[in-house]
Amino acid sequence: MKKKAMPMKKTMWKAGNMVYPLPAVLVSVSDGEGLDNILTVAWTGTVCTNPPMVYISVRPSRFSYDMICRTGEFVINLSTEDLAYAVDYCGVRSGRDVDKFKQLGLTKEPCRYVGAPMIAECPVSIECRVKEKTELGSHVMFIADVLCVHAAEELIDEKNRFCLNKAGMLVYSHGEYMGTGKTLGNFGFSVRKKRKQKQTDNRFT
Repeated sequence: MKKKAMPMKKTMWKAGNMVYPLPAVLVSVSDGEGLDNILTVAWTGTVCTNPPMVYISVRPSRFSYDMICRTGEFVINLSTEDLAYAVDYCGVRSGRDVDKFKQLGLTKEPCRYVGAPMIAECPVSIECRVKEKTELGSHVMFIADVLCVHAAEELIDEKNRFCLNKAGMLVYSHGEYMGTGKTLGNFGFSVRKKRKQKQTDNRFT
């Protein structure tokens, strides 16, 4: 029997962003002239399956903002618990002052379609090309086409299934970095019919 969720008494706050947890990703960019940078982004996600499209929202004051505007390209690199320090560092340090790749010892790898590098230590790197730029207020949203995805070979099992959740994924929730925890179910489990157990005929045993 499933565990019943209990009602919670709520208090009302002013309007704000409270959709948590979110993926804390490392976005790698390039200025097209040899300068690369990494910024941490939590305002990111999927916007369309077919064609595959994603978005990131970036403050115009960020060092990487002009690079994205100039090249129209970026790479979303998914992060793991082992990368928590790097994720935080890339969110609070500016590429104007420090070479984050060098400072953190992260490995650049060339992409197939975009000029920005991907990060070898991340289990998934998603090459993106900006399709639409929308100024929203504090942030500018870049909607991008997914050009291709690079996935870590060590997370592919013997049945050729990509087991991303075994990588120890990192999420951001209300100012804190957290692991994703244990698996509670998989897609469709709430309506899936249970397999009928094979009845054993004990008359002849």
